[in-house]
Amino acid sequence: MILERSMNDSFLSNTYLVAEPGGGVGFFVDAGGPVEPLLAKAEELDVDVTHVLLTHHHWDHVEELPKILAAFPGAQVLIHPLELKALNQAVPDLAKLVTGEMLPGEDVTVGSLAVTPLHTPGHTAGMLSLLVEGNVFTGDTLFKNSVGGVRAPGSTSYADLKNSVMEVLLKLPPETTLRPGHTDPSTVAAELEGNAFARVWQGLDPEGTGDCTALGDPATLVLLGDDYDGGHKAWIRWSDGRDDIVPGSKVEVA
Repeated sequence: MILERSMNDSFLSNTYLVAEPGGGVGFFVDAGGPVEPLLAKAEELDVDVTHVLLTHHHWDHVEELPKILAAFPGAQVLIHPLELKALNQAVPDLAKLVTGEMLPGEDVTVGSLAVTPLHTPGHTAGMLSLLVEGNVFTGDTLFKNSVGGVRAPGSTSYADLKNSVMEVLLKLPPETTLRPGHTDPSTVAAELEGNAFARVWQGLDPEGTGDCTALGDPATLVLLGDDYDGGHKAWIRWSDGRDDIVPGSKVEVA
């Protein structure tokens, strides 16, 4: 299988080109750009892009969709229906480019490749992770050494995100390669062993109990973990017992 990645210097978001071995047909995962290197690679390898599969609707994952379609005007653009609704509210002109829905458990066939969408809500309601030949494209649900937040537009809940990480993605075979929506790849085995959030969720490490102020309100700092951009992401517990994951920059330790 051919697999190429391009990362946006501003957002650190990834766009992937995936294709059959030796060329043939292929697809993009997300469209955050820069897509020019991937379009050049597709031409070099004689790949005909037939699909663009979007993990979710956020701008940093869809902004260069028109450039892909300019090069491959017949490509199908698929996204979860909840994400299509959100995209239509956020960027109607891009939503008009979507040609169909992608539903959990219903494989998308691209040549000899079968892509299985996995519903992994939390960061957004209709977030899809895409499993193909031992690789899973995790969108903004799971990163190397970190997890997605639940404060972005269209997010659902901490409980959803935890379930998506622990009961969906990290239940895949240990050797599965995780290809996130931002920065570097990892594996299921590596994240079970080294991801601070996953370690606490497995009971390998204890929860923190210190006081903090999060988003201006008092809370308990359960974990201050790494984030993909070199900063931090915080798992906090509000005074009413609700858990939340917020940017580390929004937390002050008492």
